[in-house]
Amino acid sequence: MATVSRSTTSLSSSGKSSHHNRPGDDSRGAGSMAEPNDVEKLSPTPPPAGPQQPTEDDLYKPKSPMFWLTLLCNFMALFLVALDRTIIATAVPRISDEFNALGDIGWYGSAYMLTTSCAQLVYGRIYKFYDMKWVFLVSVVVFEIGSAICGAAPSSTVFIVGRAIAGAASAGIFSGCMLIMIPMIPLHRRPAFQGLFGMVFGIASVMGPLIGGGFTSGATWRWCFYINLPIGAVSFIFMVFFWNPPKEKRAPASVAAHIKRLDPIGMVFFLPGTVCLLLALQWAGSTYTWNSWRIILLFALFAACTAAFVVVQILKPKTAMVPPRVITQRSVAFGTSFTFFLAGSMLMMVYYVPIWFQTVKQVDPIKSGIYTLPLVLSLVVSSIIAGIITQKIGYYVPSMLVAPSIMSVGEGLMSTLNPGSPTSHWVAFQFLTGFGLGFGMQTSGLAIQTVLPKEDVSTGIAINFFVQQLGGAVFTSVGQTILSNLLVKRLAGIPGIGGHVIVNEGATQLTNEVPPEYKDRVIGAYNYACQRIFLASMGLAFASLLCAFGMEWKSVKKGRQGPPPSQPPATGPHGPNEGLLRSSPSCQPSGPSDGSTTNGLIMAKKESPAEGLPRQHLRSRTSRRSSLASEGRHSGVLTKPPPAHMMPGLPSSAKGSPRSSDQRMEHDTRLSHNSVPRTTSQEMRELPSPAA
Repeated sequence: MATVSRSTTSLSSSGKSSHHNRPGDDSRGAGSMAEPNDVEKLSPTPPPAGPQQPTEDDLYKPKSPMFWLTLLCNFMALFLVALDRTIIATAVPRISDEFNALGDIGWYGSAYMLTTSCAQLVYGRIYKFYDMKWVFLVSVVVFEIGSAICGAAPSSTVFIVGRAIAGAASAGIFSGCMLIMIPMIPLHRRPAFQGLFGMVFGIASVMGPLIGGGFTSGATWRWCFYINLPIGAVSFIFMVFFWNPPKEKRAPASVAAHIKRLDPIGMVFFLPGTVCLLLALQWAGSTYTWNSWRIILLFALFAACTAAFVVVQILKPKTAMVPPRVITQRSVAFGTSFTFFLAGSMLMMVYYVPIWFQTVKQVDPIKSGIYTLPLVLSLVVSSIIAGIITQKIGYYVPSMLVAPSIMSVGEGLMSTLNPGSPTSHWVAFQFLTGFGLGFGMQTSGLAIQTVLPKEDVSTGIAINFFVQQLGGAVFTSVGQTILSNLLVKRLAGIPGIGGHVIVNEGATQLTNEVPPEYKDRVIGAYNYACQRIFLASMGLAFASLLCAFGMEWKSVKKGRQGPPPSQPPATGPHGPNEGLLRSSPSCQPSGPSDGSTTNGLIMAKKESPAEGLPRQHLRSRTSRRSSLASEGRHSGVLTKPPPAHMMPGLPSSAKGSPRSSDQRMEHDTRLSHNSVPRTTSQEMRELPSPAA
C-alpha cells in the first residue's frame, strides 16, 4: 500500500515530472499503478530554464537618454520625408522658370509620388525578411542622394531623376519610422507616441508650402532640398551608433529564395498598374481631357493589371505583397479605407487652402502659409490629446469616430468662406478642421499593430501607408479637376482667356493676366471653385466616418496574446500539453507567471483544462498538492475530495464510490493518452481515501 501511495503522489503532485520514481529508481512494488517505463514516458523531466527573451516592457526605457535620442532621430527622418511631399508646391514656378521647362511641371510632383507609391508595398516585404536597422539606414542614404541630385540639378531631366530616387527611398523611411517604435514601446503605451508621430507628420505636411515659399523667396529653391542633407546626416549618424534594435535570427537563403520573397510576379502587375493610374490622374484635365483616348487607355491598363495582381495575391498568399489574410482582416480592411479617405480629405485642404488665400485674399505664398497656422496648431494639440486619451481608455475607435465628425464640420464651414470673410471666420474654421484631423492621423496604424500578429505588422503598415499615398494622389487630382472645370465654365467669355490658358496658367498669374474690370470675376470664380473643393473634402470625411463604424473594438492594453488563431497549439511527442508546457513563456520551470506551480509542474493559465474551475478552489488544490508532495511519508491521497458540483468537467463515473484495483489499472493505461493537467486532477479525485 505504501508503494501504491508513493506512485500516486508522484503522479498527482508533479504531473509530467515524477519526483519519487525517477529514472533508475528501483523502489517499485507489485501493486504500483503504472509500470516504470510508462511513468517515465508520461513524465519527462522538464529542461532547465534558459535565458528568456526580453519582453516589450523590458525594452521600454523612457528614462534612458538613448531612448529619447533614438525617437528624436526617428522623428527627424519622418519630418524630412513628410516635408518633401509638399515643400515643392510653392517652388515649382521658380524651378520651371529656371529650367525653361513648363511642360515638365507635372513630373516634378508625379515622379516623387510614383516611386513612393510603387515602393511602399515592396518595403513591407523587405522589412519583414531583412534587418530593420540597415534597411532603414540605407533608405536614409538613398534619400539624401536623391535630395542632393535635386538641389544641384543642372537640368529639368536631372531634377526629375532626383525626385524619383528620393521618392523611392522615402517609402522605406515612412515604414521604418513606424516600425522603429514597435520594439521600443509596448503596445499599451504606444498611443501617446503614435500621437507624436501623427503630430510630426501633420506639421511637416502642412508647413511644407510655407517653408518652400520662404526658401524660394528669401534664398533659392535649391535650399528646399539642401535642407535635407544636414538633418538627414545627423539622424543617420546617431542611428548608426546608438540605435540597437533586437536581433532576429534568420536562416540563410539562396538568391532565388531572396527574389521569391519580394513577390516578383506580383510586382510585374503591381508596378505598371500603379504607374498607369497615377499618370492618368496627373494628366487628366490638365495635359489631356478626361475623354482622351490616352487617359481611357491608362485607366483600362490599370484595371487589367489590378485584376491580375489580385489573382496572384490569392494564388500565392505566402509570398504576397498584400496577403489575403491581412487585407481581409476586418480592422485592417476598414482601417485602411479610413486612411484612404482621411488622407484624401487632408491633402485637399493642405493644397487648396493656400490657393484660396493667394487667389481670393490676394496674399503672397509666404503669407498664405502663415495664414494656415491655425490648421497646424490645432492639429498638434489634438494629436497629443488623442494619444493620451487612447492610452488612458485603451480603445482607438473613439478617436476614429471623433476625427471625421469634427473635421467634416470644419470643412463644411470652410465652404462658406468668401472674399469678405473676416479673419475670425477662417481662423476658427481651420482650427476645427485641424483639430478633427489630429484625432485620426495615426489611429489606423495603431489598429493594425493591435490586431495583426507580429510577423504581419510590417506588411500591414506598408499597406496602410500605400493607401495613404494613393488617397492623397487620387483626391488631389480630383480637386485639380474640380478647380479647372469650374474655372473654365465661370470664366468663359473673358477676352484673351481661353480654356487652355486657364488650365495651364498659375493661380496668381491668371488674376494678373485679365483686364482690371474682370479681376473680381476671376476672384469670384476661384472662391466658388475652392468652396466646392472644400465640400468634396467634407464628403471624404463623411466616408471615413462610415469606415470607422466598421472597426473592431480592440484594446491596446490587452495586445497580442499568443499565436494567431490560424496557428495550431504547440504539441510535443507526448501530447499537446507537453509542447505547451515547454513552449509557453508563462509555463517555464523557473517559476509561476500566469499559472500555479505544483512540485515542478506549472499549470498554464489559459490553456489548462482546469481553467473552468473556481479560482479559490484552484489555489487551495494547489497548496494541498504542494504540501503532500513535500511529505514523503504521507500516503499521497486527498482525505477529503472537493464536492462534485465544483468540478464541472468531471465525468459522472468519477463522482461515485471508490473503484477497484483493476479499474484503477485500466484507468492508468489510458493515462498516457490524456493531457497531463486533466489526468492529474481526475486521478486525485478518483482515488479512495486512506480509510477505504
